[in-house]
Amino acid sequence: MFASFRFDNIKGDIYGGITAGVVALPLALAFGVASGAGAMAGLYGAIIVGFFASVFGGTPAQVSGPTGPMTVVMTAVIMQYIDQPGVAFTIVMMGGLFQIGFGLAKIGKYVSFVPFSVISGFMSGIGVIIILIELAPLLGHSVAQGGTVGALAYLPTLLSHIHVNAALVGLLSLGIMIFCPKALANLIPPALVALIFCTALVFMLDNGVPIIGEIPTGLPSLILPTIIWPQLIEMITAALMLALLGTIDSLLTSLIADNMTKTKHKANKELIGQGIGNALAGLFGAIPGAGATMRTVVNIRAGGRTPLAGVLHSALLLAIVLGLGGFASHIPHAVLAGILIKVGWDIIDWPFLKVMKKAPQTTVFLTFSVLTLTVFVDLVIAVGFGVVAASLITLQHLTSLQLETMRGHTGRNGKSHLSQDESDKLEALGDRVFYCHFGGHVTFGAAHGIMERLVPEDQCDAVILDLGDIKHLDITAAYALQEIIEGARDHDVLVMMVGMHDHIAQKLETMGVLEQVDDVHIHLARSDCFVCANDILSIEENGNPKP
Repeated sequence: MFASFRFDNIKGDIYGGITAGVVALPLALAFGVASGAGAMAGLYGAIIVGFFASVFGGTPAQVSGPTGPMTVVMTAVIMQYIDQPGVAFTIVMMGGLFQIGFGLAKIGKYVSFVPFSVISGFMSGIGVIIILIELAPLLGHSVAQGGTVGALAYLPTLLSHIHVNAALVGLLSLGIMIFCPKALANLIPPALVALIFCTALVFMLDNGVPIIGEIPTGLPSLILPTIIWPQLIEMITAALMLALLGTIDSLLTSLIADNMTKTKHKANKELIGQGIGNALAGLFGAIPGAGATMRTVVNIRAGGRTPLAGVLHSALLLAIVLGLGGFASHIPHAVLAGILIKVGWDIIDWPFLKVMKKAPQTTVFLTFSVLTLTVFVDLVIAVGFGVVAASLITLQHLTSLQLETMRGHTGRNGKSHLSQDESDKLEALGDRVFYCHFGGHVTFGAAHGIMERLVPEDQCDAVILDLGDIKHLDITAAYALQEIIEGARDHDVLVMMVGMHDHIAQKLETMGVLEQVDDVHIHLARSDCFVCANDILSIEENGNPKP
């Protein structure tokens, strides 16, 4: 269950862990303050999640901790239970337990099925939310209530009452994040440069810029789980959102780590590690986290390759946090806002926006729908809509492909899949028979198309349904076949079936579909079916009733 520690890359792991810890410090502080739980909650989130995700996870080079998406959700949870922090952190614990459950249920592989357009729209929406929410502290105000809608509504007041000194410091912080020389950025992360320089500047000038203020130091206190039974559904919903978002965030970062290290992560094991980290983070009053792309990339570039780097990253942060209170209390909110606005900007999927004009309309619609719902409505609704809409769009494409494999024609045209003997026998039937061949998988999405395709334009005396190449038949499609058979019989059209495999025949028999077709009209071989159809129709032409 533990990660596979090895000690053949100690030098690289030490460099990677230290570098990742330095990068994580200002971000953890910023995410903690942004969430409403406090700077130390962000730091301990980085320490706890980073440590346990490395020890129990399945991506050796990954470094975990608070991330933008997780912080946005956690902020909403904190605001909802502002007077009951125990409930908020219980939701974090529950989210961690859900992640462990996801790993044990081995659903990690399904994350790769979430369409790019949904992930792109969601992550871009998260970036927009971070920018909108952090505008207030950037300009010297408290974070506006009411999420992004509240932030937009507060914008006129915000712009008319700018705290000039705070705004200058915040813009300086943002400027350092954007324009920090590459040579310096290679030595010291821009976020750390902005944090140290701007904090020192404000401390020396003492110009009234809002700062974090006194914060507790030392080890965190234990928070016992607290459940409000009348609100249990809301708590479970929020916990599932944290778990799902943490799962997607972590496993996408795992894919990036795989690409850089030429390795392959263990998705389900990674979920268990992340879940353990988040469950314990909630237990100690820390904000949740996930695989952090920036910290993971920095770690790998510095030489980190094993879980030891992630453990050292957490150890460094713990050593710093035990004596950090005096410094952290002087950090201006505007500085952290400047750092986070750059983080939010980077989260937005700019590469997709640049090629948007060339993308399919369905992809553009889906991406911007998810983005809009994420920003203005609700993250859960946004993800749910995105997955459902993407599934329907995919189903439409699959239906088109399925219907392409279904060929309907009379005996005088299109029989490329038939042998010469079968083709000759079908040819002999002429326009009296409408022959339809199915192929591959027939699902409920093709049911309506089946109904349309099997209604011959010209009057015919018989319909032959060739099911020989069907590998899977959806229940709804089976019912569609039943309606087709009943409709044909109502119009005194003979129905014959050919080539059914045992599992298809069993399903149709169980559903009562085969009761509508006489046994003598069900054949295994096409040639026999065509001969039988010819005999029956010849008898009918001679004046005898149709069997």
